[in-house]
Amino acid sequence: MPGKNEKQRMQDLIEVYKGQIEKELGTRIYSPKTTSKEYQEFKRELMPRHLTFYEKVCNLSEKIIKIKPDKKNEKTITDSINITHLNVTSSGVASFSFLAPIFIIVFGSLFSFLFFQSVFFVLFFLIIGVSLIIPLRKLPEYTANSWRLKASNQMVLCIFYVVTCMRHTSNLENALGFAADHLAPPLSIDLKKVLWDVETEKYESVKESLDMYLKTWKKWNFEFIEAFQLIEGSLYEGSEQRRLNSLDKSLDVILSETYEKMLHYAHNLQSPITMLHMLGIILPILGLVILPMIVNFMEGVKWYHIAALYNIALPVVVYYLGKGILSRRPTGYGQTDISEENPELKKYKNVIMKFGKFEFLISPIFFSILIGALLFLLGISPLILHSLNFSDIGFGTEDLLSVCGRKFCLLGYRQSIVTGSPIGPYGIGASILSLSVTLAFGLGLGIFYTLRSKNVIRIRKRAEKLELEFASALFQLGNRLGDGLPAEIAFGKVANTMEGTVSGSFFKLVSMNISKLGMSIKKAIFDPVHGALITFPSNLIESSMKVLIQSVKKGPVIAAQALTNISRYIREIHKVNERLRDLMADIISDMNSQIKFLTPAIAGIVVGITAMVTGILGKLGAQLQTITAGTGQQVGLISIFGDGIPTYHFQIIVGLYVIQITYILTILINGIENGSDNLNEKYLLGKNLIRSTLLYCFISLFVILLFNVIASNILTASFG
Repeated sequence: MPGKNEKQRMQDLIEVYKGQIEKELGTRIYSPKTTSKEYQEFKRELMPRHLTFYEKVCNLSEKIIKIKPDKKNEKTITDSINITHLNVTSSGVASFSFLAPIFIIVFGSLFSFLFFQSVFFVLFFLIIGVSLIIPLRKLPEYTANSWRLKASNQMVLCIFYVVTCMRHTSNLENALGFAADHLAPPLSIDLKKVLWDVETEKYESVKESLDMYLKTWKKWNFEFIEAFQLIEGSLYEGSEQRRLNSLDKSLDVILSETYEKMLHYAHNLQSPITMLHMLGIILPILGLVILPMIVNFMEGVKWYHIAALYNIALPVVVYYLGKGILSRRPTGYGQTDISEENPELKKYKNVIMKFGKFEFLISPIFFSILIGALLFLLGISPLILHSLNFSDIGFGTEDLLSVCGRKFCLLGYRQSIVTGSPIGPYGIGASILSLSVTLAFGLGLGIFYTLRSKNVIRIRKRAEKLELEFASALFQLGNRLGDGLPAEIAFGKVANTMEGTVSGSFFKLVSMNISKLGMSIKKAIFDPVHGALITFPSNLIESSMKVLIQSVKKGPVIAAQALTNISRYIREIHKVNERLRDLMADIISDMNSQIKFLTPAIAGIVVGITAMVTGILGKLGAQLQTITAGTGQQVGLISIFGDGIPTYHFQIIVGLYVIQITYILTILINGIENGSDNLNEKYLLGKNLIRSTLLYCFISLFVILLFNVIASNILTASFG
């Protein structure tokens, strides 16, 4: 692939120079391309399919009805469109933000009225449609915020790479190229675009191109601009000492201002997190507590009404609020998915099965779908059995009032008090089997994310452990080089000194490659087959070693100074990162406790209470039918209880809500703590979804069984 990129770059340069010659000779005027291969890859990577679809529907909406936004909104929308590289206009965005809700209201209302004959769903779709107008108008802004979050995650490292490179070679173009090679998209592609604009003669110099790019960050990350201004200023310093001081100052500026902005963000985070906690967890859970009474005493409330509220409306509101909180996160620190930067690691996103010398890669989605499908079939088995006219079976002692003749039924279908048709399933067996539906979604998603990320996260954690020790290791290596030892020998000395550590293992591998395989230092580190970086993939380590290779050419003293400075930079970055994590510790701890224990535990208890209340009211209705048989008051006495919602449906609604809230809060926690770290997000999703789902299902099962046994004994004692 690198060869192909170079070939493409060379071809593009030839076309540019050819056009320039033709222009000067008076022949056809050549207009150079404004996009490079890297830029096209950038768009392809950052423009998911749903956004390309969004471009199409916006352009179509503008043709149907052209709505112009007001001047204030138009500027915001246009700026966001430019940042996200969307091929739409502000009018297209405004037109779609009105047409889409109208479509949802009209067709949603017609569909619900034809199939459900329910005014509730007509109002539901009306509210949903009206509520979507503002979010759809702001979609380019949300996309731009997401893009900025991704880019700002790499800004501290960007300055580190540029400063590291410019300390030993005062060349801005080389430093930007070095940073672009070691950063993750989208910031790496932005830097390539800066260089590309110079090559295509859009700007006359790298400084001019860089300054134009930095203007796009003026509103959001001024410390990034300040750091680069100091770096540019170092090019004009008269003395070497002042040049180095200017470079050091640039890193200090972005580190100190990043900490200050994150400090304010952490302080201002308490109020929106509390609001999110109340709206997304506390109030819905309190609502669940009284829902059993509402659905049993209010005629016309069906399970799908509650599902529309809890599984559609509430998760959308919580997700919207969470995205708003993340959009205000300032420039920070963060990790990247190393499998995206190192294509050879992509295989670790699969389940690897080895048979002798052969290696088979199986996609995690296969296991996820298989387990999810089996559990889902088990969960809907009560509905399948009822459709097949299966004769209900019961458990426990004899109970003549029960539909199955026993205290506890598997299906528990009974005649509706309102319509007289069979409804259910109300049986405790069906309620327990319904937990399989929750497990199907929770475990299915959790297993997919876990298998997708666990191998890669393990490799990254090993590399992170090495990075923590690497500052000390580099300092020792710099001292050895400063003593006049050749780099080949210095690696072996440091490996012996740091034996038993991860850094010691890295240096030992480099030393063995040099002594036993006869490799040069460069090959011992970077060789694609035997190089030490294959075992320890880390951009920070790779960039440090590249600086070492370049500085060794200028002598051991220069190399020693370079490594000592890199060691100091790594320590400073790590210190600020730890302080930032400490700022977020309380908030993250509270949210983790909600995900891992409180929400699944409270929801599980509520489901158990609902099962008990539904069971009691069902038995009371049956008892009243017997007591009031033959009297004129039969209908009035029985109908006050209503049919109620079967625990089977209620549990599935609550279980899916627990999964949705766990999913949303996990994304929010990862975003607050780590910025745009997709790998860690997938790892946390896998871990939290599995843990929360299992805890919820275990508590629900225990409470359903316990409360139903207690309720049955009370009823038996009362009416026995």
